[in-house]
Amino acid sequence: MKQQYISYQQTIDFLKQAMGEHPHLIRLQTIGETWEGRPIIMVTMSLDVAYADEKPALLYTGTIHAREWIGIELSIAFIKHVIDNYKVDPKLLDTLSRNTLYMVPCLNPDGFEYSRNHFSFWRKNRRDNGDGTFGVDLNRNFGVRFKQSNDTSVNTYGGPAPFSEPETRAIKDFVERHPNITIALDYHSQGNVFFPAHKFNHEAEVEGTDLNVLCANMAREIERVTGRRYGIHRGKPPTNLIHGSGREYYYSQGIIGTVVEVGTRNIPDYLINMSQSVDENIPAVLYALKSATNYSKHAPKRVENFTVENIGSNEVTLSWDAETAPDLYFEIYRAERGKSPCVDENLVAITRTQSYTDVQLKSGHRYFYNIRAVDRVRKVKSPWAPEVQLKTLLAKDEFSHTAFPMKAQVGYVGERTLKRNAEHFGHNSLFVGVNRNKGCCFGVIMFQFGSLPIDVLLRKASLALYPMDRVNAKIERYGEWSISILDEAEITDITSYDQIANAQALQTLGNAIESDKLTQGIWSSWNFTEIERGILSQQFASGRVILRIEGPTSLPQGHDSQMMQFDIGYGRFGGGIHYRPSLQLIYTKQPKTMEFSPAALSTIAQAGVKHEQLQSGFDAQGDKVYGSLAFSLAGLPKPDETVITTAYVKLSAQNKLNTNKDIRFTMELAELEDLDYQSVRSRDQIEFVGYEVSNTQLKENSSHDFVFDSYCRNQLEQCHSDNRDVFLLLRPTTPSQEKNALIDWFAQGDNKQAKLVIEYIERRKQPLPPPTDFKAEIENGKVKLSWTSPSHQDLVGCYVVRNRFHPPRSPFDGVKLYGGKDGYTYDSFGNANIPKYYSVFSYDDVPNYSQPASMMFSVDEVIHIEEDVIETQEEEEERLQREDEVPEPVNNN
Repeated sequence: MKQQYISYQQTIDFLKQAMGEHPHLIRLQTIGETWEGRPIIMVTMSLDVAYADEKPALLYTGTIHAREWIGIELSIAFIKHVIDNYKVDPKLLDTLSRNTLYMVPCLNPDGFEYSRNHFSFWRKNRRDNGDGTFGVDLNRNFGVRFKQSNDTSVNTYGGPAPFSEPETRAIKDFVERHPNITIALDYHSQGNVFFPAHKFNHEAEVEGTDLNVLCANMAREIERVTGRRYGIHRGKPPTNLIHGSGREYYYSQGIIGTVVEVGTRNIPDYLINMSQSVDENIPAVLYALKSATNYSKHAPKRVENFTVENIGSNEVTLSWDAETAPDLYFEIYRAERGKSPCVDENLVAITRTQSYTDVQLKSGHRYFYNIRAVDRVRKVKSPWAPEVQLKTLLAKDEFSHTAFPMKAQVGYVGERTLKRNAEHFGHNSLFVGVNRNKGCCFGVIMFQFGSLPIDVLLRKASLALYPMDRVNAKIERYGEWSISILDEAEITDITSYDQIANAQALQTLGNAIESDKLTQGIWSSWNFTEIERGILSQQFASGRVILRIEGPTSLPQGHDSQMMQFDIGYGRFGGGIHYRPSLQLIYTKQPKTMEFSPAALSTIAQAGVKHEQLQSGFDAQGDKVYGSLAFSLAGLPKPDETVITTAYVKLSAQNKLNTNKDIRFTMELAELEDLDYQSVRSRDQIEFVGYEVSNTQLKENSSHDFVFDSYCRNQLEQCHSDNRDVFLLLRPTTPSQEKNALIDWFAQGDNKQAKLVIEYIERRKQPLPPPTDFKAEIENGKVKLSWTSPSHQDLVGCYVVRNRFHPPRSPFDGVKLYGGKDGYTYDSFGNANIPKYYSVFSYDDVPNYSQPASMMFSVDEVIHIEEDVIETQEEEEERLQREDEVPEPVNNN
């Protein structure tokens, strides 16, 4: 298998030949020498390469870890692609004209050759540590957060000092001499995931959207080739992240940096897996190269103060500040989940103004907006503004409920971890799939629904899970992960492997996710179909729903793991409240029905007004005769808690017209100054109610329903709010004159008399007052937030959100810190030293969210941030499992 891969010397030979054949495109140089005397080769590619250092540049580094051969293989394939295509591909030609690629195919030549010729899975370089061990992990030897260690034998030994190794010194010196570098890609294996750079604050950075969009758009290019979806994962800083990595060093130099973890094995089957990995990443690298100029000194300035001004159920208004120039415009992108690409498919606006209203949105739905400025003449785009997140308001008749499992209600059960299964609940993450140590593992989530009303009519339901680690899903395109609704009546102990594994699945949700589409660091969602929502609703009667997350249950020959980890938001390795699994419901209630008899009926003709009878048509002179109806809505509940979902007027005719002419009758909402013919002719027409009924239709069926549309239902609610009667007018129409054609409608006192039928639900329409006395203070190194909740019987709780860049105007525009009835919370994951904004919202049972109480927080003193040094969850569980397997001592007495 190894013979199919290129050697380091073959790489050098190829590069020399390529430079000789394309001297205007390719330049080679040695930027350093390894411990064993090998040259560290830097390739520069750009059209008119003599001017390469004057253009914005992408830095590519490969195979910094010896066993991760994708870096060197991809670099050679990419160079071949450029050589073969730049003369015929105008986009590629333009990219090379405007940008430069600096490429180190192999930053660890000694280790790479040692991996090729002796120990396949060697990771470090080949430094002689002087104690019988060899090697330094070069990706722990950079200067940012370098960690001193004396254990030279471990794979992640970072060396005696930062930049102690010739390889890292070489790339450091090169970067410092080339300020034109704006983007850095560091290619690794394995995982099919991007790891953007950190500042280790667990806070959003102004470049955070740049990093996410760069990775998302590269991932989109990858998916277009093979259908494989890469994740984007920044981990949970500051705890348990790597020290001394190249990615963070580049970021510290003002470079947009990310690691790209490719594939599921370090040295895979070349013809199938490695060739796919190489082919799918060529367009991704091209996209990154094309983007280098957008982060250069030539780019327009980043848009500032991007925020949401107004949120409705079907539209939102965004605003921003930016420099004004005649050649500048703005691109706005909308997505329905975070870390989505910004491409033509979701470009919703191009505008020169500094506000935009997006329309025809879904009610109660999450949206993510991104914006950048574009110079149309120079064809250069600005960096991205920080992303705006929001959730549209619910429709008037909708409620929402987001259920989270309690700590003891979420965990996993393992086939070979029977003694520890109960301890897996509320502990760090879900292992789902199969490996040799744990056997088959199922995730278990139980949701309780005692607070839901009994008359729920479910409209939408979706389960959200956060894939936090897929490094142990080691087999490409093998298995899928799905969710099943279990028969909760069969389960007495959710921590029992046998009960969970053997429980009857009432329904498996339709959209199982294949292994190459499980995106680490990007939320996975399972949307319930109508049938699945029906089964879910049936489970509400018991007050609980039990879901089983399942993956592959067996392994093919030669493999030891196909296991995914999902965050549960609890435990030392959990991401906190905003990473917990959730079941999100949008529902309405079973409507109540009321029938209203007319408060007044009148016939209004040129000859006068007749009360307590209802006619319409044409009199003997051919003048129109109108019918008038008035209804009182006094029987409905309080106006601010009444939502009319359906309304119609039922009329029945006592007679039929003998004519065959096309006479029609319409009903309209109207306001009359007086009940006379002149007032009718000069009336303020509000809107027609339903569709007209024709003479022909009345001959076939004497009864007809005039149905109120949404606008007319709003008018009904306004009448109810103003304590006014509803006035309706029956008007005849005909294309030609007609005489003596009157319909006599059943009037009061008859069982067929006119009636107004209203279906409604009781639901608060207006939000509560916002919290007051919003304060912040430092307590034990954390920001403590406190507030006074409004005193109101309908208060359910308060919701606290953090945003680095602007006051959150939506409860979903930032990081959720708290939701509940307490009057305080702590920002347990943020860095107290960094200025930021907080908002707190009150909410009711709909929920309607209040206007925010907001603050800008900053401190003058420096708050010390403690960092825990802890073993990983997998290390912890393997240690506990080994302890369980220690045999009992033999008693020889």
